[in-house]
Amino acid sequence: MSIEKTQKYMEQYLKNYKPYKTYWNYEDGCVLKAARDFYETTGDEKYMQFILNYLSSCISDEGKITNYEEGKYNIDSVNAGKCLFAAYDYTKEEKYKGAIEQIMDQVRTQPRTQSGNFFHKQIYPNQIWLDGLYMAQPFYMEYETKYDKKEKYDDIVSQFENVQKFLLNEEKGLCYHGYDESKSVFWADPETGCSKNFWLRSMGWYLMSIIDVIDAMDSDIYEKYHTLVDIFRKDIQGILQYQDKESGLFYDVIDLPEAEGNYLETSGSSMIAYAVLKACNMGILLKEKYEPVGKQIMEGLMDRMLIERDGEFHLGGIVSVSGLGPESNLKRDGSVEYYLSEPVVEDDPKGVGCFFMAFNQYLIAK
Repeated sequence: MSIEKTQKYMEQYLKNYKPYKTYWNYEDGCVLKAARDFYETTGDEKYMQFILNYLSSCISDEGKITNYEEGKYNIDSVNAGKCLFAAYDYTKEEKYKGAIEQIMDQVRTQPRTQSGNFFHKQIYPNQIWLDGLYMAQPFYMEYETKYDKKEKYDDIVSQFENVQKFLLNEEKGLCYHGYDESKSVFWADPETGCSKNFWLRSMGWYLMSIIDVIDAMDSDIYEKYHTLVDIFRKDIQGILQYQDKESGLFYDVIDLPEAEGNYLETSGSSMIAYAVLKACNMGILLKEKYEPVGKQIMEGLMDRMLIERDGEFHLGGIVSVSGLGPESNLKRDGSVEYYLSEPVVEDDPKGVGCFFMAFNQYLIAK
């Protein structure tokens, strides 16, 4: 019943989908990535048509993304570009290759920390956020593997190594949400530069980014490939310590389940399900050990978070947004109280898109 319910929800959601924002955005990118995954798994043309219909309103015949905010150097803007590779492979239309190059122009010129990682946004100088690894690195790696002779593998992998160096708390087995290289922004620890807590969706973005980069890279580049495999296995073991035994899900503030107002959160739990199940399907994690864990998470989500109301399905338990700063928004200070103050919503595309991605991996595993 849970599978049938989820399939009905997906059909309903995609049929009624409208762009989340007027400009090119990462939230739509999550739904587009899910459609790409289902197309590549099933060959069903309706998923490719969903992608092409979306792109028809924002890709010019000259290959420009007409609603792309280039000057902001927002790393989130890269995410939706992942669907362009599939659109180009399917149609062979050069306008999609042009749009890919437009996004790569941002990647090539994105400001960086001294240690070499992309700024999360131009308005967040010197900052690495876990979210940003998912937004940019899988796109960057797919481009390098397909079009650029794999010359930038070192650059991509080193950005993950920097996360391990600067954001990982070895004792907890978790990475902090953000890191300020200048160690001066109000939310950062003045000694470590890290934010205060471990936010579930940021860890979810990060784990998805690693497995997607591994998937997009050439495994013959042995040292770089296995560096990422080792990082992924270590960080998966870290997060799974905090899985709620009854539900199979994870709390919004990962390591503090007893904190007042803390709750089991859908988007981050979906991301972990995706990462675990995809890794099992790829042979990166031991199937016998980890596949039951990934399935438990997915089944917990389908049973608990997907509800029927007035003849329609809705996916609940999705935190609307959480961030760090800027200086004009002191509320976003990385405290437990801050994370648990953000609204919890239904049917938000970044949560739903990742839920569908996880569902695809779940069906492959079945």
